[in-house]
Amino acid sequence: MRFHIVSDSSCDLGREELERLDVAMVSYYAAFDDEIYYREERDIPTHQFYQMMADRPGVFPKTSMPTLEDYLDAFRPLAAQGLPILCICLNAQFSGSFQTALNAASELREEFPAAEIQVVDSALATVLQGLFVREAVRLRDADFSLAAAVDALRPLPPTGRIFFTTNDLEYLRHGGRIGRAAAATGTLLRVKPLIGYKDAGLVSDGIAQGRKKSLAKVRELFFRHLRREEIDLDQYVLATGFGLDLEEHAAFAQTIYDGLLELGHDRPEVKQPCQIGVTIGVHTGPSPIGVGLLRRAI
Repeated sequence: MRFHIVSDSSCDLGREELERLDVAMVSYYAAFDDEIYYREERDIPTHQFYQMMADRPGVFPKTSMPTLEDYLDAFRPLAAQGLPILCICLNAQFSGSFQTALNAASELREEFPAAEIQVVDSALATVLQGLFVREAVRLRDADFSLAAAVDALRPLPPTGRIFFTTNDLEYLRHGGRIGRAAAATGTLLRVKPLIGYKDAGLVSDGIAQGRKKSLAKVRELFFRHLRREEIDLDQYVLATGFGLDLEEHAAFAQTIYDGLLELGHDRPEVKQPCQIGVTIGVHTGPSPIGVGLLRRAI
């Protein structure tokens, strides 16, 4: 019997794409000040939320993780049909959603003792979690059992890497990623942070002066990683991501693809750009942009 996949909205594939992939989505919540919380990708489109951020400089939105009831609502119809469930969650170091999903699975087993539920900490975030979900879909569609799919997915998280930058240091300061003095100095000097994701956490990849140079540096860091690690892209999946500016992303993505062609790689097939969701965007501001890759499961 095919298993069914559930993912929280931080995988950044978007509601329409998740529906196309037949993946159930559990939404994070986001709000400005004391306003009502919006369910990510349900109550408000990601683009609209980013535009609200851009229109309210100095106002820092906040997020809240899915509730126990949110996960139960996603699990219960599947368990009632006797379907095995694979739930993929945002990095547990970033959020309590993984533990909440575990609690929901445990509670559901009291109602459906035969329910087969596997809750997986992806140890990933944003585009990498999205790539991880896509690999789970490939395994499901290849008729892997739930247990076999979990085994095939387990080695993937350590292979994930993201290189990105953002335009506004104040969001990073507000989220505790950098200090007030560093943010003020960076803003004064027009310095942009270069940030990486590896081994389940964020790392500093340096700085660059100005947006144009920071984007060029992200590209440089990505290709340096490919060369240093001798990455065989036939064994990897690739994603580029952005916040608000689709036109800027298109130009950046083109430089990535052109560089891959220069190295003799086939141009990666990207059906649509990945818009980085508000779960991550509240910490980066509306201008994150970058590239990530993850090894294939099969």
